[in-house]
Amino acid sequence: MRLHLHLLSDSTGETLEAIAKAGIAQFDGVETIKHFWPMVRSEGHLDRVLGEILQRPGLIIYTLVNSDVRRTLEHRCRIAGLPHVAALDPVTEALQRLLGQEAKTKPGRQHTLDEAYFARVDAIQFTIAHDDGIAPEDWEEADIVLAGVSRCSKTPTSIYLANRGYKVANIPLVVESPPPDILYHLEKPLVVGLTTSPDRLIQIRRNRLLSLNQAPDTAYVDQEAVARELAFARRMFADQGWPVIDVTRRSIEETAAAIINLIGERHPEGTVV
Repeated sequence: MRLHLHLLSDSTGETLEAIAKAGIAQFDGVETIKHFWPMVRSEGHLDRVLGEILQRPGLIIYTLVNSDVRRTLEHRCRIAGLPHVAALDPVTEALQRLLGQEAKTKPGRQHTLDEAYFARVDAIQFTIAHDDGIAPEDWEEADIVLAGVSRCSKTPTSIYLANRGYKVANIPLVVESPPPDILYHLEKPLVVGLTTSPDRLIQIRRNRLLSLNQAPDTAYVDQEAVARELAFARRMFADQGWPVIDVTRRSIEETAAAIINLIGERHPEGTVV
């Protein structure tokens, strides 16, 4: 089945994309064609967007706080028989009841360039600059340091955490080349070891080699060599007393959530969100 999914927002549309992704994941056999319509803040703009939507009708999911633009969208959808859902209404209404106040009707309010926004930008810049063992002299400035063998999700997990506002450094563990001594003397950062199963790691590494048009049969994917690498890493984690997360059956989001929980246990007074 093919579904045209129209994501219509008065801001960037990031919230809608996340909601749509989570919803579609619950269904099999659906070919989803997503259409993004961000920054819709006037009836003139809405009119142009609806003209496009009518050519490829489907489900409309929207976040619009301007009451006039919203009423126009809902009226025209009813006339055209287009299914439409206000994604944030249940949450906003529940919060209004609990907090006893009306929601602010300001488009893009969640993306205000406040202190938290700039902190996330700073975290992303730091994380990119300290990927794969770069600049060990700065590791003490990190919030989180991830250690693990090659291809155990260190970089994507670091970037995800950076987008949540955490400064992250990640360090590859290589049997023949121990990491800088500073790794064992860090005080501020939470150091977390990432590990995985040998079979899963070999599969990921082999796919990586193939994508680079390199020979898929090297020591990099040798069963015994990979087992030695993982055993070396686990011994290091145990010797240092670092918490360890097995990423074999975890998504990047699940791994990051587990790390954030560790931060919360370490600093129960509050964490970055």
